[in-house]
Amino acid sequence: MPINAPNILTLLRIALIPVFVLIYFLSVPWVHVGAAGFFLLAALTDWLDGYLARRWNQSSAFGAFLDPVADKLMVAAALIMIVANPGQHPPLLSAPLFSVVVLIIIGREIAVSALREWMAEVGKRKSVAVSVVGKFKTGAQMVAILLLLYERPIAGIPSFRVGELLLYVAALLTLWSMGVYLKAAWPELTKTRD
Repeated sequence: MPINAPNILTLLRIALIPVFVLIYFLSVPWVHVGAAGFFLLAALTDWLDGYLARRWNQSSAFGAFLDPVADKLMVAAALIMIVANPGQHPPLLSAPLFSVVVLIIIGREIAVSALREWMAEVGKRKSVAVSVVGKFKTGAQMVAILLLLYERPIAGIPSFRVGELLLYVAALLTLWSMGVYLKAAWPELTKTRD
């Protein structure tokens, strides 16, 4: 494993997950600000490690593997915590719908990761590279989770409700982007193998 700034930031993001979970479940007045702050820090380190890897030409196979794992772990932890602790935040518009949306988002991440791994094995990894829809999905999802965690009104706007609605939008983008990846992979998936 190359020890460089991008990889250290990625490892730091993974190390922050237990701290993030602990903060979310504390019974202190600043819990929402603290949890949102840690999630924002993780999102910023995600952007920064990618920027530094490109800028300083420090990309590595280890970093390419670990970076998306760190992202998915942080997102899954945040979404599961919100679902698991309904008393911690305002009532959801629909707890069952929110749970299904969380399942869609986490399930898609697992499915697309498996698809990319399989496509890499058959030498077609580039055909399932990150799409524009996937980038919009990630942006909507990150902002939604940040607002859900922060939960307090911002300039009179109910951030929790906006975050919840934005997560529903992210779920639709999630399904759309998964369709884009499946369409790109379909010729390989339907080939008969000897």
